[in-house]
Amino acid sequence: MRVSDSHRVLFVHIPKTGGSTIDAIFDREIEDGRRIPNRQRHATYRRLVQAEPQFREYWSCGFVRNPWARMVSWWTMGGEVFTRAEAGFEKAQNHLQSNPEHWAPFGEYRDDFRRFVLEGTVEVKRFGQPQIRWLTKRGGGLVDFVGKVENFVEDVNVVREHLGLEPVPEQPRRNKSTHGHYSEYYDDETRTRVAEVFADDIEAFGYTF
Repeated sequence: MRVSDSHRVLFVHIPKTGGSTIDAIFDREIEDGRRIPNRQRHATYRRLVQAEPQFREYWSCGFVRNPWARMVSWWTMGGEVFTRAEAGFEKAQNHLQSNPEHWAPFGEYRDDFRRFVLEGTVEVKRFGQPQIRWLTKRGGGLVDFVGKVENFVEDVNVVREHLGLEPVPEQPRRNKSTHGHYSEYYDDETRTRVAEVFADDIEAFGYTF
């Protein structure tokens, strides 16, 4: 998450939706860009408002992603962290050492995407939470703007406009996982499982396989 009090903008960071790129905009280009104390990086809109109620009056935003693509990206990212740590990369090693409970499930499923989808979404709470949960306000309704990874540059520029920044013609993604097209990873059972778990996202944001 990030916030600018001068621009009255609140960004809600859903895992694996390009949020690290938005974080970098706040960190590098917004003088008063800040994190919210005592709230996790991926806190929901409701949790952020609980911390600082004035956020209800801020322009709020977040990004979502095709659920099938997001699961592939998430699984790949987790495996890459373990692979890099085993290869001696200090940053990856620090990730695993600083928050072992967070990373342990990725190690459990790192060699089996099918288990990650079928079992992980049951056994690990955060893997089975629809993205819309992060963006829903108390009493219903969503944050003011929901961008999509599939329309990343244009939607990032909407956020930049609200931050008083010039638009950019391209916006490289940070922390982008390396993998093939998401459709190559699925069979009928895993495809159906994602459709069931993330049915609310699919309906709200118009996604299809």
